[in-house]
Amino acid sequence: MSEFTPTVTGTGVRARVQRFGGFLAGMVMPNIGAFIAWGLITALFIPTGWTPNATIATIVDPMIKYLLPVLIAYTGGRMIHGQRGAVIGAIAVMGVIVATDKPQFLGAMIVGPIAALLLQQFDKLIDGRIKSGFEMLVNNFSLGIFGGLFAVGSFFGIAPITTAVTNGLGGAVDFLVERGLLPLASIIIEPAKILFLNNAINQGILTPLGAADVQDSGKSILFMLESNPGPGLGILLAFLFFGPRAIRPSAPAAIIVQFFGGIHEIYFPYVLMKPILLIAAVLGGATGIGWFSLTGVGLVASPSPGSIFAYFAVSARGDFPLILVGILLSAAVSFVVSSILMGFGRKENREAAAEDAAAQQQQLADAQAATAAAKATSKGTAGTSSPNK
Repeated sequence: MSEFTPTVTGTGVRARVQRFGGFLAGMVMPNIGAFIAWGLITALFIPTGWTPNATIATIVDPMIKYLLPVLIAYTGGRMIHGQRGAVIGAIAVMGVIVATDKPQFLGAMIVGPIAALLLQQFDKLIDGRIKSGFEMLVNNFSLGIFGGLFAVGSFFGIAPITTAVTNGLGGAVDFLVERGLLPLASIIIEPAKILFLNNAINQGILTPLGAADVQDSGKSILFMLESNPGPGLGILLAFLFFGPRAIRPSAPAAIIVQFFGGIHEIYFPYVLMKPILLIAAVLGGATGIGWFSLTGVGLVASPSPGSIFAYFAVSARGDFPLILVGILLSAAVSFVVSSILMGFGRKENREAAAEDAAAQQQQLADAQAATAAAKATSKGTAGTSSPNK
């Protein structure tokens, strides 16, 4: 577990799942600043942003396709095998990145740790067997050779897997959309979002279908299936009030970036820390979709990014008040469910109280020890001093 995610105790299935989710979150959390930078540039300068600028907007695609996956793979490799693991993770992920035109966050979280783990095993194998003076030569060449092999291997091995996963999820969403089972689409959409497949599903499946709807009826609900900021808002609010103490201070900034900036990727690591919160995301998303379906509202274009401001800008005429109600309903459901699943912070409060009590006891013990030492010193000084004559 990294310093950015809380320590998980226990040995059961739930603990193992939380450790795995915490490991995935640990690859992303240290890079949240990069996500915020990308989100701000996106929200400000893309054609549908607050201050469109075509020149500056050219930064957006390279950042999400190259910079962010490389940072994730680099961090994942570093968690496994230090700096050597970080470097080989960054090299290996390039094979996944260039094999597809979709952002490869999922591929980065797979290939970075795997490449670092295999290099770690090689380093253990040769440890103590290299003649003095050849260590740097062997380390550099082994890293270069293995890095090149992993890059090629991920191009042909990992990229097809991640592409198949993306296409499979997209096909499942398409199946539900065609049969009018829209609320059930959250069962697929929300977990896929947490694995950073949100852009693939939204842009690859929902946006084209929504555009066809707009041509027929002038608006579409499909634009709101993935982009609804409500579920993420509710989860972040739950973390703000009931999450781990070390994580709570980061929630307000994440809320601003997610709800007002439309960068949903900012809350994915929070769910990865506690995978059970997927239930809250699914129920919140289904609530919003159910409300949108019931009221017949829609958007005239895909909100990009998925912020409340973008929703206001592309809402069909007269629909925004009802859309806002749906967003707030989904946020309320995800907040309540997340709060219940996190025990309303009772465990965190008990741990905090125990930590405070232990700190107070330590302070008292230190004070008593200091007092005893001072008394002993005073007695020793009085016993050895000579009387005045």
